[in-house]
Amino acid sequence: MTAPKAIHFTGNAEADELLAADPFALLVGFALDQQVTVPTAFMGPLKLKLRLGHLDPKRIAELSPDQLEAVFREKPAVHRFPGSMAKRVRELAATISDDYDGHADELWTTAKSSSELEERIRALPGFGDMKVVGLGSTLAKRLNVKLAAPLVPDHPCLGDVDSPEALEAYQSAKRAKKAAARAVGAEP
Repeated sequence: MTAPKAIHFTGNAEADELLAADPFALLVGFALDQQVTVPTAFMGPLKLKLRLGHLDPKRIAELSPDQLEAVFREKPAVHRFPGSMAKRVRELAATISDDYDGHADELWTTAKSSSELEERIRALPGFGDMKVVGLGSTLAKRLNVKLAAPLVPDHPCLGDVDSPEALEAYQSAKRAKKAAARAVGAEP
Protein backbone atom coordinates (compact mmCIF):
# COMPACT_ATOMS: atom_id res chain seq x y z
CA MET A 1 0.00 0.00 0.00
CA THR A 2 1.43 3.36 -0.99
CA ALA A 3 0.90 6.55 0.95
CA PRO A 4 -2.37 8.26 0.10
CA LYS A 5 -2.41 11.47 -1.91
CA ALA A 6 -4.76 12.97 0.66
CA ILE A 7 -6.18 12.28 4.10
CA HIS A 8 -9.77 13.43 3.77
CA PHE A 9 -10.38 15.16 7.09
CA THR A 10 -11.24 18.68 5.86
CA GLY A 11 -13.06 18.67 2.53
CA ASN A 12 -10.35 21.04 1.26
CA ALA A 13 -8.02 19.40 -1.28
CA GLU A 14 -4.94 21.45 -0.35
CA ALA A 15 -5.39 20.85 3.38
CA ASP A 16 -6.10 17.13 2.89
CA GLU A 17 -3.01 16.72 0.70
CA LEU A 18 -0.87 18.49 3.32
CA LEU A 19 -2.08 16.03 5.98
CA ALA A 20 -0.90 13.13 3.80
CA ALA A 21 2.39 14.73 2.77
CA ASP A 22 3.57 16.26 6.06
CA PRO A 23 3.60 14.08 9.20
CA PHE A 24 3.88 17.14 11.45
CA ALA A 25 0.76 18.62 9.83
CA LEU A 26 -1.11 15.44 10.71
CA LEU A 27 0.04 15.67 14.34
CA VAL A 28 -0.92 19.34 14.53
CA GLY A 29 -4.39 18.49 13.24
CA PHE A 30 -4.81 15.89 15.97
CA ALA A 31 -3.51 18.34 18.58
CA LEU A 32 -6.16 20.85 17.44
CA ASP A 33 -8.95 18.25 17.35
CA GLN A 34 -10.64 19.40 20.52
CA GLN A 35 -13.91 21.29 20.91
CA VAL A 36 -14.12 22.06 17.19
CA THR A 37 -15.26 20.03 14.19
CA VAL A 38 -12.84 17.62 12.53
CA PRO A 39 -12.58 19.81 9.39
CA THR A 40 -11.86 22.90 11.50
CA ALA A 41 -9.14 21.12 13.47
CA PHE A 42 -7.43 19.64 10.43
CA MET A 43 -7.59 22.91 8.44
CA GLY A 44 -5.35 24.34 11.17
CA PRO A 45 -2.07 22.98 9.77
CA LEU A 46 -2.70 24.60 6.38
CA LYS A 47 -3.65 27.91 7.99
CA LEU A 48 -0.45 27.81 10.03
CA LYS A 49 1.67 26.90 7.03
CA LEU A 50 0.22 29.75 4.97
CA ARG A 51 0.69 32.25 7.79
CA LEU A 52 4.15 31.13 8.89
CA GLY A 53 5.45 30.11 5.45
CA HIS A 54 6.42 26.67 6.86
CA LEU A 55 5.49 23.92 9.29
CA ASP A 56 9.00 23.28 10.59
CA PRO A 57 8.70 22.01 14.18
CA LYS A 58 12.08 23.42 15.18
CA ARG A 59 11.21 26.91 13.96
CA ILE A 60 7.74 26.79 15.52
CA ALA A 61 9.21 25.71 18.86
CA GLU A 62 11.55 28.72 18.72
CA LEU A 63 8.69 31.21 18.35
CA SER A 64 7.70 33.06 21.48
CA PRO A 65 4.31 32.12 22.91
CA ASP A 66 3.02 35.58 22.00
CA GLN A 67 4.24 35.29 18.40
CA LEU A 68 2.50 31.97 17.84
CA GLU A 69 -0.67 33.08 19.62
CA ALA A 70 -0.84 36.12 17.30
CA VAL A 71 -0.66 33.76 14.32
CA PHE A 72 -3.48 31.66 15.81
CA ARG A 73 -5.61 34.77 16.40
CA GLU A 74 -5.39 36.10 12.83
CA LYS A 75 -8.80 36.06 11.19
CA PRO A 76 -10.11 33.52 10.60
CA ALA A 77 -8.70 32.10 13.82
CA VAL A 78 -6.93 28.75 13.65
CA HIS A 79 -8.99 27.46 16.60
CA ARG A 80 -11.75 28.73 18.85
CA PHE A 81 -9.25 28.70 21.74
CA PRO A 82 -6.24 30.37 20.09
CA GLY A 83 -4.19 30.93 23.25
CA SER A 84 -4.31 27.44 24.66
CA MET A 85 -4.02 25.76 21.26
CA ALA A 86 -1.05 27.93 20.24
CA LYS A 87 0.63 26.83 23.46
CA ARG A 88 -0.18 23.17 22.75
CA VAL A 89 1.14 23.33 19.17
CA ARG A 90 4.31 25.05 20.37
CA GLU A 91 4.79 22.27 22.98
CA LEU A 92 4.12 19.64 20.29
CA ALA A 93 6.69 21.30 18.02
CA ALA A 94 9.24 21.31 20.85
CA THR A 95 8.60 17.62 21.57
CA ILE A 96 9.04 16.67 17.92
CA SER A 97 12.10 18.89 17.66
CA ASP A 98 13.73 17.58 20.84
CA ASP A 99 12.74 13.90 20.75
CA TYR A 100 12.68 13.23 16.99
CA ASP A 101 15.10 15.87 15.66
CA GLY A 102 12.19 17.64 13.97
CA HIS A 103 11.07 14.58 11.99
CA ALA A 104 7.49 13.87 13.09
CA ASP A 105 7.30 10.59 11.18
CA GLU A 106 10.05 9.16 13.41
CA LEU A 107 7.38 8.97 16.09
CA TRP A 108 6.11 5.86 14.28
CA THR A 109 8.93 4.85 11.92
CA THR A 110 11.45 4.29 14.72
CA ALA A 111 9.11 2.70 17.27
CA LYS A 112 10.12 -0.90 17.99
CA SER A 113 6.70 -2.17 19.13
CA SER A 114 3.03 -1.27 19.25
CA SER A 115 3.29 -0.53 22.95
CA GLU A 116 6.23 1.81 22.35
CA LEU A 117 4.25 3.57 19.62
CA GLU A 118 1.31 3.99 21.98
CA GLU A 119 3.60 5.36 24.71
CA ARG A 120 5.11 7.83 22.25
CA ILE A 121 1.67 9.06 21.15
CA ARG A 122 0.50 9.39 24.76
CA ALA A 123 3.62 11.44 25.53
CA LEU A 124 2.59 14.13 23.04
CA PRO A 125 1.09 17.24 24.64
CA GLY A 126 -2.69 16.88 24.92
CA PHE A 127 -2.86 13.34 23.52
CA GLY A 128 -5.13 11.15 25.64
CA ASP A 129 -7.13 8.01 24.93
CA MET A 130 -9.27 9.44 22.11
CA LYS A 131 -6.30 10.89 20.26
CA VAL A 132 -4.31 7.68 20.67
CA VAL A 133 -7.19 5.84 18.99
CA GLY A 134 -7.68 8.52 16.33
CA LEU A 135 -4.01 8.83 15.40
CA GLY A 136 -3.36 5.11 15.78
CA SER A 137 -6.24 4.20 13.50
CA THR A 138 -5.20 6.83 10.98
CA LEU A 139 -1.62 5.56 10.97
CA ALA A 140 -2.81 1.97 10.56
CA LYS A 141 -5.60 2.51 8.03
CA ARG A 142 -4.39 5.51 6.01
CA LEU A 143 -0.58 5.23 6.22
CA ASN A 144 -0.22 1.44 6.58
CA VAL A 145 1.81 1.62 9.79
CA LYS A 146 1.71 -2.00 10.94
CA LEU A 147 2.68 -1.25 14.55
CA ALA A 148 -0.42 0.95 14.85
CA ALA A 149 -2.86 -1.89 14.04
CA PRO A 150 -3.38 -2.86 17.72
CA LEU A 151 -4.48 0.72 18.43
CA VAL A 152 -7.45 0.44 16.05
CA PRO A 153 -10.73 0.07 17.96
CA ASP A 154 -13.59 -2.22 17.01
CA HIS A 155 -15.93 0.73 16.39
CA PRO A 156 -15.96 3.39 13.64
CA CYS A 157 -13.29 6.03 14.12
CA LEU A 158 -11.53 8.82 12.29
CA GLY A 159 -9.06 6.40 10.73
CA ASP A 160 -11.94 4.93 8.73
CA VAL A 161 -12.41 8.20 6.83
CA ASP A 162 -11.02 7.61 3.35
CA SER A 163 -13.03 10.05 1.22
CA PRO A 164 -15.04 13.27 1.48
CA GLU A 165 -18.19 11.15 1.60
CA ALA A 166 -16.80 9.05 4.45
CA LEU A 167 -15.97 12.27 6.33
CA GLU A 168 -19.58 13.42 6.02
CA ALA A 169 -20.87 10.02 7.17
CA TYR A 170 -18.44 10.03 10.12
CA GLN A 171 -19.49 13.52 11.19
CA SER A 172 -23.17 12.72 10.76
CA ALA A 173 -22.83 9.65 12.97
CA LYS A 174 -20.89 11.67 15.56
CA ARG A 175 -23.63 14.35 15.64
CA ALA A 176 -26.31 11.67 16.03
CA LYS A 177 -24.40 10.04 18.89
CA LYS A 178 -24.04 13.40 20.69
CA ALA A 179 -27.72 14.18 20.17
CA ALA A 180 -28.74 10.78 21.56
CA ALA A 181 -26.49 11.27 24.58
CA ARG A 182 -27.96 14.73 25.23
CA ALA A 183 -31.47 13.30 24.95
CA VAL A 184 -30.82 10.93 27.86
CA GLY A 185 -28.82 13.53 29.81
CA ALA A 186 -25.46 11.80 29.41
CA GLU A 187 -22.11 13.05 28.21
CA PRO A 188 -21.23 11.78 24.69
